[in-house]
Amino acid sequence: VWRFPRYNNQIKNGAQLIVRPGQVAIFVHRGQLADVFEPGHYTLQTDNLPILSTLQGWKHGFDSPFKAEVYFVSTRQITDLKWGTPNPIMLRDADFGPIRLRAFGTYALRAVDPRALLKELVGTDSELETDEVTELMRSVIMTAFADMLGERQVAALDLAAHYREMSDDLRGYVNERVDDEYGLEVPQLFIVNIILPEAVEKALDQRTSMGVIG
Repeated sequence: VWRFPRYNNQIKNGAQLIVRPGQVAIFVHRGQLADVFEPGHYTLQTDNLPILSTLQGWKHGFDSPFKAEVYFVSTRQITDLKWGTPNPIMLRDADFGPIRLRAFGTYALRAVDPRALLKELVGTDSELETDEVTELMRSVIMTAFADMLGERQVAALDLAAHYREMSDDLRGYVNERVDDEYGLEVPQLFIVNIILPEAVEKALDQRTSMGVIG
């Protein structure tokens, strides 16, 4: 998200607005979201600024210039983002009892409701970078991952065999939490690795070795 810099936010009657593919433009008047423009080339007049016309009280057209903030929001899909659990997640396992797990993966992100994104995350900032959103997303994914583990109750030794279906489930959990509230969508999400505690891995290695020796 990026706010177009204008002196005193002044825009002239008949100004040309160009919205490139993969973007939308949103007009904001005194903190209120107004008109949204999809990709295209526009001449700004009363007939294509109906919400702003209402907010500013234009009944018979408007004189130049008028004041409004213009935000450009990227709607393209951002890929190859990383997520992970900074702190281990506790799991009650049938084989090992209470154990702590770490998980890592990748995901893609896209803005599907620029209005909600602007309202909930941007506020009065002049821009919002992907890095700022990914901090929020890591927290959401970690919480959703913990909830999913608690509901599915998959044994620790069987986790690796369920990465694909767990990835799909986790994506559903995450989308439920970010779609309506933040106007974001996660089109792809993958669990790349789930790591068991070092002591458990050593015990498994010893058990495997004894099984091989017989």
